[in-house]
Amino acid sequence: MRLSKTIMLAGALAAPAVALAEDEAPTLSTADNGFILMSAMLVLLMSIPAIGLFYGGMARAKNVLSTIEQTLAVFCIAILLWFIIGYSFAFGPTDGFLGDFFGGFGKTLLVGINADSLSGTLSEYTWVIFQGAFCAISSCLIVGATVGRVKFPGLLLAVGIWIVLSYAPLAHMVWGGGFIDSVFHAYDFAGGCVVHINAGICGIVGAFMIGKRHDLGRTVLAPHNVSFTYVGAALLWVGWLGFNAGSELAADGISALAFINTVICPAAAAMAWMAGEWMLFKKPSTLGTASGVVAGLVAITPACAYVGPVGALIIGIVAGFVCLWGVHGFKKLTGIDDSLDVFGVHGLGGITGGLLTGIFCAPSLGGQGFKEGWDSIAGQFYGQFMGIVITIVWSLVVSVVAFKIADILIGIRVSPEEESEGLDLATHGERGYNL
Repeated sequence: MRLSKTIMLAGALAAPAVALAEDEAPTLSTADNGFILMSAMLVLLMSIPAIGLFYGGMARAKNVLSTIEQTLAVFCIAILLWFIIGYSFAFGPTDGFLGDFFGGFGKTLLVGINADSLSGTLSEYTWVIFQGAFCAISSCLIVGATVGRVKFPGLLLAVGIWIVLSYAPLAHMVWGGGFIDSVFHAYDFAGGCVVHINAGICGIVGAFMIGKRHDLGRTVLAPHNVSFTYVGAALLWVGWLGFNAGSELAADGISALAFINTVICPAAAAMAWMAGEWMLFKKPSTLGTASGVVAGLVAITPACAYVGPVGALIIGIVAGFVCLWGVHGFKKLTGIDDSLDVFGVHGLGGITGGLLTGIFCAPSLGGQGFKEGWDSIAGQFYGQFMGIVITIVWSLVVSVVAFKIADILIGIRVSPEEESEGLDLATHGERGYNL
């Protein structure tokens, strides 16, 4: 993320007001502020209803409401935790060694922020809710990995810990001038590391620690309503335009570049996924094409403002094939029951997009240039690689701790009887369909 024009930004706003030129004071731009408020609404759309429908359609009929309810509850918890402590940890002012990893407690409960507070050309409240929407969608992504067998309160506790100890610190490290940004100068425009790899790692850790569904491999676990999933994917695509274009924090040429790349890349990934299914299974599926769209959206997220349209096209093609393998080959290779392929699409898609950003940002390949601190593809690629490694390790450690605490205090796995009955009835006492 960045503010264009004369605003000095270290990946994102690390303080409540960002300095302009030395002789200027920050002033509110109603155009930029309105654009980001609209973008925030689109990002909020990505969680509810988009992820709820996307995941709900892929679940079995007996788990559709529990999947939607988990998404809604996680969304609400993420927004509240962001308001209470997450924003402060991500973008609060902190100096010294700890300032490389989190923003401290200075903005707890948004203390010191009012209607006149500015972050660059934006109201600080606008910045808070825009970033809060990112935190919420990241948290909701995790839900898909454990569908059908996770205890509702255990999931909420584990994700809550992950928000505070993984999402917010990584947002600070990447966008708040912290360790990844200052040491490795990694590009991550809208959340390849912070959002997708981070959530993908948490999802697969949860899936591994909870264990496989008891009837996996013994019965058909097909999606119960692919139409829901299609609608969810369509809403995700629309919302993602605000997610990526809005991350420029200004309505300018870079936001337009991010917008067009967010159209090209998922279209290319969808066609690549479709072609792969055609070759492997002789028939292209609606579920596969929709998944390809999401894979492309994930992969272009870190790159959208730094690569040209041709780079976006190539990233989409590569991501489509990589994530198709992630859904089929990676699961067979590891044996981990990632129910709705959170890591296969978001984790591997984020890794693919992050690494390819380091290549296609090169001016010789139509990109916008290397980040300050690098002057070659090799250097930028190294920075991208190290940023991804740090994200994986950080999220892995926090996720293991989060699910372990939840397991000790509450439990994270429902009983075999509850799993067979379905979590709609067993956990929530209701049915998605009364026939």
